Amino acid sequence: MSMRTASVERKTAETAIKLVLNLDGRGNGVIDSGIGFFDHMLNLMASHGLLDLTLACDGDLEVDGHHSIEDIGIALGQAFKQAIGDKKGIRRYGTFYLPMDEALAFVSLDISGRPFLVYDGGEMAPMIGGYDTELTEEFLRAFAFHAGITLHVKVLYGTNSHHKVEAVFKALGHAIRQAVEDDPRVEGIPSTKGML
Repeated sequence: MSMRTASVERKTAETAIKLVLNLDGRGNGVIDSGIGFFDHMLNLMASHGLLDLTLACDGDLEVDGHHSIEDIGIALGQAFKQAIGDKKGIRRYGTFYLPMDEALAFVSLDISGRPFLVYDGGEMAPMIGGYDTELTEEFLRAFAFHAGITLHVKVLYGTNSHHKVEAVFKALGHAIRQAVEDDPRVEGIPSTKGML
């Protein structure tokens, strides 16, 4: 299988983003979103998903983190859609439960071509450092819709908001890793419809 990579540049009045994604990487992240906690989460997602991700975002953080985090989700989704290519031979589905101390998160996804998000993060502290926890859902929605994936995310329980969000991003990495893997038993596109 050839390396599945993509580069995306996205520039708006609110953000300027440069992103490079390799689905067949080693988990290396070089990430600068301007929001320290979010950088940490994306690095964890890349590490656990064995994705190589290079990202630089210059956003209007003087307003808040919303535009940067949502636009990074858009750019990452666009890069994922480009990198996955024709989807031949992939496993297609990925599901992972991830414990993080007292917290447990569940992520299940389908590289279906039918974008959808179901998200239940439960109660969270409003902020973790400079990161607005409401923006977890905004990032996931932007990523799912631009990647063309069906994505279900649920925090089953936990008391520490840092742990809950971290479990989500790690589980997302693992679910992506499963879904994009080559399955030698699959010939062509893994769908009875003949397309995804």
